[in-house]
Parts: sequence; C-alpha cells; structure tokens
Amino acid sequence: MQKLLGILISITVLGGCKKTDKTTAQVNTEALEFNYQKMPEKNQINAEATAIVSEWPQFKDLNNSIDVLYKATNNEDLALAIDDLIEKEKDLAAGKYPEPFDTFQVKSRQTVMRTFLYKTKASILENQPTTEPAIKVLEAYNAMRSQLNVIMNSQLDEKLILDET
Repeated sequence: MQKLLGILISITVLGGCKKTDKTTAQVNTEALEFNYQKMPEKNQINAEATAIVSEWPQFKDLNNSIDVLYKATNNEDLALAIDDLIEKEKDLAAGKYPEPFDTFQVKSRQTVMRTFLYKTKASILENQPTTEPAIKVLEAYNAMRSQLNVIMNSQLDEKLILDET
C-alpha cells in the first residue's frame, strides 16, 4: 500500500512539473475602440411636447448629457459621458414628471435606457467593445422621445375609455 501511495505521489509531482507554454490572448484594440461615427441621429420632439419638456429640468439635463455623449470620440470620453448620463437618469427617475408624461410608457422606455447605460458602463470597465451598447443607449433615448411625441399626438381620452359609468 505504501509503495502504491509513493508511486501515485511521484506521478502527481512529475505531472505537475510539466512545462507549459503560456499563450497571451491577442486583443484587437480596433474592435474595442469607440466608433462615434455610427451613432444614430436624435429624434425630434414635436412643438407641443417641446413646450412641456422645456419646463422639465431633469429631462433638459438628460438631454444635455446626451449631447455630450454625441461629442465623445474615444472610450475615455465615453466613460465620462456614461457616468454623467447615469446620474442624470437617476435624477429623472426620482424627479416629478409632467402630467401628460407621467405614464408607464415613458417610464418603461427610461428603464430600458438605464439598462443599456449600465451595459455600456460594464463594457467600458471590462474592456469590451463599446460602440454597440452606446448605440443601444441612443436608440432607447430616441424611443423615449418618440413616445413623448406619441403621447402628445394621441387624441384618445383615457378617462372616457376607463370610465365605467
């Protein structure tokens, strides 16, 4: 039994001493760089929605931060813009919404935008490609702006529809 144990220990020690070639993973830095030229354009808000949004300070701050995101040309600029956008989005979520925009439709699109903001931040921190998540953030923001237009263009009176009498 002791001979068998000695043989097993010697085989384990010899197996552990085997030399291995360390290979380093080659990372394509071009794929990791932020490509600001692929950013989608900002959707326009109609005049009625603009009048309401102009009196909504949290949305104006978020809009200004989105403009900074459009000016980002590399990952460092993008990291700063995303951190600022996360703070502005938190302020928007905690703030008071104007009466016509205090709906689940707007808030759900804001939640989607928050998700993509955190995904972009994670991509930056983990040295992953950042262009695609940043595009998703802007698409979610555009969806929220489009929803503001839809709300203002809607002719339906929810009170009449939901009134059971």
